[in-house]
Amino acid sequence: MGLVENILVALPALFTVKIMALMIVGTAAGLLAGAIPGFTIAMAVVLVLPFTFTMNPVEGLATMIAVYVGGLSGGLMSGILTGIPGTPSSIATTFDGYPLARAGKPGLALGIGVWSSFFGGVIASVILILVAPQLAQIGLEFQSVDYFALILFALTITASLTGDQLLKGLISALLGLLAATVGSDVVFGYQRFTFGQNALASGFSFLPVLIGLFAFSRLLGDVRDRDASRRRLGGDDTHIVKIDYWASARIVLARWVNLVRSSLIGVFIGILPAAGSTISNIVAYDQAKKAAKEPETFGSGAIDGIIAPEAANNATAGGALVVMMALGIPGDIITAVMLGALLIHDVIPSPSFIADEPVISYSIFIAFFIANFMMLGLQSITLRGFVLITKVSMYMVTAVVLFYTAVGVFALNNIAFDMWTLLIFGVLGFIMRALKFPIVPIVLGAVLGQIAEQRLSQMVAKNLDIWIIFDRPWALFFILLACFSILFPAYQKQAPTANWTKFFGPALLMTLSVPVYMMEGWIRPAMAVAMISTGVILLGLRLRRLLGNLSGGAKPS
Repeated sequence: MGLVENILVALPALFTVKIMALMIVGTAAGLLAGAIPGFTIAMAVVLVLPFTFTMNPVEGLATMIAVYVGGLSGGLMSGILTGIPGTPSSIATTFDGYPLARAGKPGLALGIGVWSSFFGGVIASVILILVAPQLAQIGLEFQSVDYFALILFALTITASLTGDQLLKGLISALLGLLAATVGSDVVFGYQRFTFGQNALASGFSFLPVLIGLFAFSRLLGDVRDRDASRRRLGGDDTHIVKIDYWASARIVLARWVNLVRSSLIGVFIGILPAAGSTISNIVAYDQAKKAAKEPETFGSGAIDGIIAPEAANNATAGGALVVMMALGIPGDIITAVMLGALLIHDVIPSPSFIADEPVISYSIFIAFFIANFMMLGLQSITLRGFVLITKVSMYMVTAVVLFYTAVGVFALNNIAFDMWTLLIFGVLGFIMRALKFPIVPIVLGAVLGQIAEQRLSQMVAKNLDIWIIFDRPWALFFILLACFSILFPAYQKQAPTANWTKFFGPALLMTLSVPVYMMEGWIRPAMAVAMISTGVILLGLRLRRLLGNLSGGAKPS
């Protein structure tokens, strides 16, 4: 059957009163779970799973997808209003969302975040429906060496996120990588840096590290003296907080290039198994900063700095659903739970799943699309209540937030050491903030360090030569991209004056065309030919202009 026929077959199975009611409840539950720091989306989906055992596959998956979408968007509420990401997928949202809220514009920041999440999800839904089988094949091409190269590229983002504090940023990133190595090796089981303490054998859990660095350290700074502790969270103008949804929507759509680029980044990273929205929101933020006309505004309330991560994290869910259905490979822990729900009902995803089970597969696609509209409507209601937090004094917010984050951290694994992890990294973050060290790189190192080590260990276990990176098209693509990413801050800073920056763009296109040409099929080699042709043309034009300027400058006046 064709695309239209498959959609028409799926619609009656999905649009029932029961399923719509379940999706509304699921979306609301996801928004609540995402807004509470320490209560992850994965926990919410796992709690919903037992209730789906008595449902048919369409009902169960539609409910879990609604929780998924609601949770991805719910994280922006606490991230923007308190500076504490409700979920790891909202880390980058806090970079500019919180400063904009503290500058007296919490309504604008929240409105932009909500609409960015919505449009990112809708763009991913359209891509999901139109090209899901084709996208799924990219996931099959990735091996451990390709993932390792991707993580190396993601780590280079540290250079552009630290601004003028490159040395301090690198030190922070190394601290994050060091924290990721504590515990047992993920492949061989060797213990490192445990100092004979059994509690350290499993390493530092990521969530307590994240909450400690972002929440505990920030809250300690906010109540460091009597006057600061009595200030309202949103400043003195919290009584006029208003969320203008239509104005926010116009602002987001006016920056459609950033919106579409970030959504595509989210979909691409979503189709890579085990990558997920924790990586995509940071990568999208970095690319938005690199493409911005005024990158120096990022970190102080830039609107593009809110649009990019929120569009990317919701779009990532669409990519993750592609590989779950077409390949039977979970893109993250949430789609792993959904995969389990399918298997419980004796539905086994495979490359032919979309063609063999059009009712289930296209019901999932459409449910993801509908869930974004439900999220938009319910978010409008929940924000009105959540924004009341901005009227509360800092010392009250600090006490309540720390209590609930501590409960959430302990409930995650029921391990008392996670509480100590929260305290240790909270104090570390407070000291680093006092010494003007950026916090973002240490979080980036902690997030990506364990993934990088896992992929490197797999390469070692397979006795792969490190030079295989230059034989694998995707690995070479990310390594070359990482090299240009390291140079990009210097390029951006010297672009107005240095001549070498004129050739940065053409060199990037021509260099990346090599691994693209090495890829399978005919479409991507054709794209490589177009890339190198464009690069040569741009190179010639800029050389001609540069030589003309030089010769013109040499003439006597």
